[in-house]
Amino acid sequence: MTEAGDGVVKGDGYAVAALDDLGEGYGFRKIRKGLGVTAFGANAIVLPPGYETGSHLHEEQEELYFVHAGRVAFEFGDGSTHELEAGSFAWVDAPTVRKIRNLSDSEDAVYVIVGGKDGYVGRDGKLPPGETSRFGDNAPPGA
Repeated sequence: MTEAGDGVVKGDGYAVAALDDLGEGYGFRKIRKGLGVTAFGANAIVLPPGYETGSHLHEEQEELYFVHAGRVAFEFGDGSTHELEAGSFAWVDAPTVRKIRNLSDSEDAVYVIVGGKDGYVGRDGKLPPGETSRFGDNAPPGA
């Protein structure tokens, strides 16, 4: 296990960190770079009170958003707006125009974005050698 700087801890096949270990202030916290993720994009965004992002879309990758703290409004290219609070998700296809606004005039909002393309790989989890599931031979790992 090694310290990767700023509180990021990296071990053999894993990395752990707190949001503040990945940067400070408003804007992007680069999860992918900070933790060494290679299979998909991942960022956290810290929005100041009342701030609205610019509109954007993607050419290839779809995105999954998770609202970690605060309340935000997602405005989509079709003109619809959806208010989400902490614990909420939004999936957005690549070519869909979107922008996000912090609905608070006094508190920061934080959301996490995971982006990828080319589909789901399926359930490929399995038990480590010598391990057995407490729920039987055909149970999923971790059960």
